[in-house]
Amino acid sequence: MDILVFGAGSLGSLLGGLLARAHDVTLVGREPHVTAVRSDGLRITGVEALDVAPAATTDATGASADLALVTVKAYDTEVAARTLATGDYGAVCSLQNGMGNEETLAGAVDAPVLAGTATYGARLVDPGHVEWTGRGTITLGAWRPADDVVTAERIAEAFRAAGLDAEATPDVRRRLWEKLAVNAAINPVTALAGVENGALTTDPLADLARTAAVETAKVARADGTDLGEETATAAVATVARETARNRSSMLQDVTRGRRTEIDAINGYVVGRAAATGESVPVNRTLAALIRGWERGAGVDTSGHE
Repeated sequence: MDILVFGAGSLGSLLGGLLARAHDVTLVGREPHVTAVRSDGLRITGVEALDVAPAATTDATGASADLALVTVKAYDTEVAARTLATGDYGAVCSLQNGMGNEETLAGAVDAPVLAGTATYGARLVDPGHVEWTGRGTITLGAWRPADDVVTAERIAEAFRAAGLDAEATPDVRRRLWEKLAVNAAINPVTALAGVENGALTTDPLADLARTAAVETAKVARADGTDLGEETATAAVATVARETARNRSSMLQDVTRGRRTEIDAINGYVVGRAAATGESVPVNRTLAALIRGWERGAGVDTSGHE
């Protein structure tokens, strides 16, 4: 299968590198990472060590592939969608943080759109070098058309052929809300406290994270998705425990003085809460604090990174 990975950062590079064991992969990323991959290949260390040689480019205009795997930051989805609209793809699948990405992609591309979640841990160490920090799973399902189970299973099988733990599911919308609850609980709390995920396994941060997850589950139900509070809080506890040594993506962004994905995570919860008449004071506070940090740090949030 020809696979284009749009967004060769930490996760995109890891997944693209692993997929390159069985498929023809092209990474779409930024310099100097792209030049390093072109000249010396992609080095993966950590959970497993391997060297692969996917193609790499900074411009995917007019490209074509059996699958476009989108792994850009949520605030770059519109740019990705416009570029993908110039190409030809058998399917487009989002494995991004936050909510709303699938609608943006579906509004631009003329191809089946899949939504998915990925719990693989990755860290871009240097140009051409990604560290695999934790095994995970990939869950994906049809977004448009919503009943396209054949495409979802075909893509899941392609992932499995490359040794990835992947499954297709008919309830991908609930899975996305569950992931949102996890991200809303873990990302801003670890970023603001400057701690690894494991710090959220004990109070006082565990209680704060649980409350953010409970609020998110409440909004999900008001929005038409059956996500229970116990399911959401259990997911947060499991991820915090199993990724205890990980630094969340938002903590990494704050540490490096970069724009965060707060608008697509806690900001999304706040927006849907307003639309459904729910109250989410913890999510609102966490979103305000991260946005306040961005402003104070002089981070440009006006366009894509």
